[in-house]
Amino acid sequence: MATPQSARPSIVMSRLDYDRIEALIESASDRGIDTSALEAEISSADVVEPAQMPGDVISMNSTARFLDENSGEERELTLVYPRDATGEPGRVSILAPVGSALLGLRVGQSIDWPMPGNRHINLRVLSIKYQPEAAGELHR
Repeated sequence: MATPQSARPSIVMSRLDYDRIEALIESASDRGIDTSALEAEISSADVVEPAQMPGDVISMNSTARFLDENSGEERELTLVYPRDATGEPGRVSILAPVGSALLGLRVGQSIDWPMPGNRHINLRVLSIKYQPEAAGELHR
């Protein structure tokens, strides 16, 4: 089960992601979208330059492999900005509750993901398949 927000250690995020997410929060709040979970997530973030981003952390536009600890099934998810959440399977918007929970997760960490019908699945990060910072895309 995921650690409660208040007890979760601070996350690491790149300065570029932090700046863009701050602007996104302001824009979304102006449109009446609840951004409180995302604001809480980044409020205590350890912000680093993109070149200093650890390779085992989910950043924006990262693709990670997860294990559904309930079923044993593996799945792949990409954390994206709302404009890129086109409804394709596996693309999760940072504004979705699970999207804000994915930001900053490290390989080996887990989250509890609410599903339709009051079900929950526990997803553990197995690996980071793609991370822009690790790929040298520092100004994307």
